[in-house]
Amino acid sequence: MTARPDSPSSAPPLTERQEARRRRILDATVELARRGGFGAVQMREVADSADVALGTLYRYFPSKIHLLVAVLRDRLEGLRETLHERPPGGREPGARVVEALTRAFRALREEPRLTEAMVRAFTFADRSAGAEVEAVSRLTTAIVLDAVGRQGPPPPELLSVVRVVEHTWHSALIGWLSGRCSGEQVYGDIKTVCELIPAETPGGAHR
Repeated sequence: MTARPDSPSSAPPLTERQEARRRRILDATVELARRGGFGAVQMREVADSADVALGTLYRYFPSKIHLLVAVLRDRLEGLRETLHERPPGGREPGARVVEALTRAFRALREEPRLTEAMVRAFTFADRSAGAEVEAVSRLTTAIVLDAVGRQGPPPPELLSVVRVVEHTWHSALIGWLSGRCSGEQVYGDIKTVCELIPAETPGGAHR
């Protein structure tokens, strides 16, 4: 049995067959978004591509917003695993976070239509998708804290800085997707905001 990643922890786990169906749905969504961005992801098209009934699709994901935010979560989980396998270098926590987010941005730049669809869905999500949005936010925080090298619960002052980093990251992505800033500007913003991360964090450990 596999726990469904986009569901609350209290939800029953999926069977292997259900998890395989869910994976087909996510894969179909990715392919549609790669070709046509946010507008190309239509629930009936996803259902047809994934070979599931439309009603079944809605039982897994109530809307395309839920679906695309789940894809974003899936992508972030993959990124975090990659960063665990090949951690960012650098002596200072801020430098490691810069490398982690830079690697993430490079991956997102390779698939601009898919990135546009995921970020747009995350930005437009309302309270009905709160659990999915919160899961994405927790993952983003975890990726940053992993790069910082924090051991144990982070203090409030560090979490405050991490939130500023996340807000800048999200804003920079939107600016790049809308054509208001270049990739170089995104890198510059990431580097600038990561300078707020203290070299020494109370109770922290450096790599």
